[in-house]
Amino acid sequence: MKALYDLPAPAKLNLFLHITGRREDGYHLLQSVFMLIDWCDTLHVELRSDGQLSREDLTVALPPDDLVLRAARALQAHARPGQGAHIGVAKQVPAQAGMGGGSSDAATCLLALNRLWSLDLPLATLETIGLSLGADVPFFLRGHNAWVEGIGEQITPIELPAGRFAVLKPTPGLDTRRIFSSPHLQRATPAAIITGFAAYRGTEVFDFGHNDLQPVAQQLCPAVADAIEWLGHQGLTARMTGSGSAVFAAMPQEAALPAPPEGWQLRQCSNLAFHPLVGWAA
Repeated sequence: MKALYDLPAPAKLNLFLHITGRREDGYHLLQSVFMLIDWCDTLHVELRSDGQLSREDLTVALPPDDLVLRAARALQAHARPGQGAHIGVAKQVPAQAGMGGGSSDAATCLLALNRLWSLDLPLATLETIGLSLGADVPFFLRGHNAWVEGIGEQITPIELPAGRFAVLKPTPGLDTRRIFSSPHLQRATPAAIITGFAAYRGTEVFDFGHNDLQPVAQQLCPAVADAIEWLGHQGLTARMTGSGSAVFAAMPQEAALPAPPEGWQLRQCSNLAFHPLVGWAA
């Protein structure tokens, strides 16, 4: 095998995000449901026999040392001498949106190189590598919608009803660190239980809970509130995903939306039952 092409790296939405506490080491404890959607980046991975790692930006310019290259280097420590790769990244998922685009790219890179280099590392090993790169990477490696707790490492697969969502990313992005370091962040939401979430029927699950990061995000980036208001004018009830700045709203299957303000990105998405590469590592 010398190449793998058109490998999807789907984004996620946080249906809710509760901050339930903070550990002594500064990490925040959270509860959330992570849901995969069909807004995807695409990776192309080609084998190199000189032991080098290179990356080609196929759509937008990426940072010189992004999560894809860091994931490749981390996995290369398990590879045989001379095993390298050239990785093409076609970005579609916006950055600084709270949609996990970088983490998903890293997960797809790990799954692809594990196969391209014939390493046959088990999923548990890939998850350990992934967690060192970012808290969301293990979720994308497992490839199922999930109830997530702890600092993001406690992942319980769940089933969600099929749904359609308007996902709107205003022009400004948000730095996650600024939100989590804010003294105004709510850090004491009472813990929910997964059975309480499961008691919601059908598409009612999309209305469960709230996002504790949203009030601080709106202070730092008023465009978040503007995006929520814009979807509200379309008759949709929106909330922020992750640390923003993207917002989303469940929508009727047959609904159509007007063009958003200039510079904003709007996508009508469906959720995924599972990651397209699920099962690539045992």
